[in-house]
Amino acid sequence: MISEDKHNPYIARDVLGLYSYFCLEVRKKIFTSFMEMAKPTPETTILDVGATSDRRRDSNFFEKLYPYPHQITAMGREDASFLEQEFPGVKFVKTDGTELPFPDKSFDLVVSFATIEHVGSREIQRVFISELCRLGSAICIATPNRWYPLEFHTVLPFVHWLPPVWFRFLCRWLGKEFLAREENLNLLTERETVRLFPAGTNVSVKRIRLFGFVSNLLFYAKV
Repeated sequence: MISEDKHNPYIARDVLGLYSYFCLEVRKKIFTSFMEMAKPTPETTILDVGATSDRRRDSNFFEKLYPYPHQITAMGREDASFLEQEFPGVKFVKTDGTELPFPDKSFDLVVSFATIEHVGSREIQRVFISELCRLGSAICIATPNRWYPLEFHTVLPFVHWLPPVWFRFLCRWLGKEFLAREENLNLLTERETVRLFPAGTNVSVKRIRLFGFVSNLLFYAKV
């Protein structure tokens, strides 16, 4: 029998635990690389864009791992206000990711993990990054690598390497209507993501590997 998971409703119950384990291991690598690239201090103010109401062990990993929760303002479209109770010092704001209710350069650092692939078209993704740059003196973004053999959301191998219109057609054919919509899933390569940053931005890239292949991409830029 299939047990549907909220964000990956096509994964059977007996593989959810293993899937979550590998997701968490990758996100630990992302966090370690983030700390090395950004070098935050106890005084660094951080906006985390993309907090989720999902309570799986690999969700909201930044709040779980970051040693200075009192410096985090977490933001998301879903209600993740429970983060304020689970991680004392964290502040949560519910709002849309493309119009953030903060003045320019309100934070030392703006981070966003596994969110940009869910905001919509390339133009909306560009606006999203522009908004992060507006708010922070530095930004750090992570996203799955489209060229990894397995697509993490659909848990399908290789089909996401096809042109997007074919990939979306196959998702619909397989009953994955939600993930077939561009506004819900729009995968990125390293080159595509770098091009979304404002012109002239010096972007550093860290490639996170899983089973020898680059599974996730971490981008850091001072703006």
